[in-house]
Order: sequence, then structure tokens, then C-alpha cells
Amino acid sequence: MSGFSRRDFLKTTIVAGTLAGVGTLPLEAERRTATSRVTLGKSGIEVTRLAFGTGSNNGHVQSALGQQEFSKLVHYAYDRGIRFFETAESYTTPAMLGEALKPFPRDSYVLMNKVTTDPGVDPKQRFDEMRRMSGTEYFDIMLLHWQHTGDWMSETVRWQDGMLEAQAKKTILSRGASVHGLPALRLVPGNQFLQIAMIRMNHKGTRMDGPVPDDDNLGNVPEVVKHVKQVKQEGMGVVSMKLCGDGTFTRHEDRVAAMRFAMQNAGVDCVTVGFKNNQEVDEAIDNLNLALS
Repeated sequence: MSGFSRRDFLKTTIVAGTLAGVGTLPLEAERRTATSRVTLGKSGIEVTRLAFGTGSNNGHVQSALGQQEFSKLVHYAYDRGIRFFETAESYTTPAMLGEALKPFPRDSYVLMNKVTTDPGVDPKQRFDEMRRMSGTEYFDIMLLHWQHTGDWMSETVRWQDGMLEAQAKKTILSRGASVHGLPALRLVPGNQFLQIAMIRMNHKGTRMDGPVPDDDNLGNVPEVVKHVKQVKQEGMGVVSMKLCGDGTFTRHEDRVAAMRFAMQNAGVDCVTVGFKNNQEVDEAIDNLNLALS
């Protein structure tokens, strides 16, 4: 890595993280809302508490809208105050999202992407391709996508190195992983590489982490919450997904309860929800505002 090793980086990160933990109490007592800002742990990345997700059914729900209608939806969410947008290399939406965000100043929103950690692929080349696809010079957050085994940290060393090198060049500003299944999640607490973790969360355990990454089984809600609280204490930022049970929560009261559980019981920093129309944007804002009140 041209004189910049993962081991050296992690050594400095431990020291810097210790110093960053001093004086982190908020300086203002503003009311928390879906569109107010929160800093994701020690990463320094500031996001709105509600993110616009573009991965419903791997993005097919959003891409089915077509570019024009999808862009209108993104603009509606932006006008409502959402400034956090997320996609993934494996979704059908990165280019569409990049196109939709073109009218807005790049420093006015946070863009999160997730990379598939394929073997035999050059991480630098992949990250460059992803930036071109999204039409951006940098990603605010990059996650190692769909880590679901108990050995994912050792299996993704090349990708970790590539991510750190990109951070040094400021084409990636912060790093993390999205985890699926308890074997993967159990490697998150105490993890010195991760700055941000994307963790599935809802009150019913639907599409949440269990002993195997099998979405047909209910997740272990108490254990997932325990790990979220652990990593939060360590200064890691937590982005929560599956707030609508991967689209299975058809009752409004379940969507309200899931948002409340994520914020009040688990204490996550922010949540991401996939949208297909303006009404869903409005409802998610209202549900999150209620959960934060």
C-alpha cells in the first residue's frame, strides 16, 4: 500500500479514537427529528437521522420507477430535509441515484455505497468504477457489503487495505460494513477497523440476524440490541436497516413500533428506509419524529 499499511493505520486509529472520545457531548439542545443531524460515532460523518434507501428488492422497486420519476422522488425527499442517501454496487440504482443527485451541491448531502467483496478483484479499480457509476469524486461512507460469515474480517483483508488507501486519498471518507447473521455481527464489537456498522433492526426480529444468515428465520433481537449498545459505547456509528421488515410490515402500527424500537430500545444513530412514493417518505419522517419525541 505504498508505505501506508492497515496495521499502521489501525495503531493510529486507536490513539486518535481515544482522544476523540473526549468532549463529545452535543453543544446544542435542539429537538431531535428525522431530518436533524447526528454524527456517526468517531467517524466524524454527520448525517440526517433518516436516510433514503435505494435497495428495496436489490433496487428493483426504485429502478422500476424510471429515471424521471425516481429523480422526482429523490428531489421530494431532499426538499423534505433528507440529506443521507444510500445505495450499493449490487443494486440496480447507483447510476440512477447519481443522476438524481446531480442538481444538488455535493457537500449538501451524504452518499453511502456498499462494495461487494469479490475474490480476485482489484479494490482500487472497483472503487474507481463505483465513483464513475455514481458520478461522484468521493463517497462519504463505504461499507463492505453483506458480510455474513464468522471469518469475514480475515477474508476481506484486501478490501480493508483498499478502503484505507482510498481514505488516505479522500475518495472514501469513512469505512464500515453491513452485516447479516450473528456469526458476522459478533465480530463487530471491539473491531478496530470499523467506524460505521449497518445492522438490521426491528421489534419483531423479521429479516434480522440469527445463527445463520437466513431471512426466513426470526433473528435474535436481544443479542442484536446488545451488540448495538456495545459498539455505540465504543464510538462506532450505527446505521439501522430492515425497519419495515424488508417490506413485510404492512400494518402502519408495526412500522411505527419498529422505528420506536430502533431509536428508543436499541439506540441506533440513524435508519434507512427504501421509498417508492412521496407518501412513504412523509410517513417515515412522521414515524421517526414520533420515535424521537
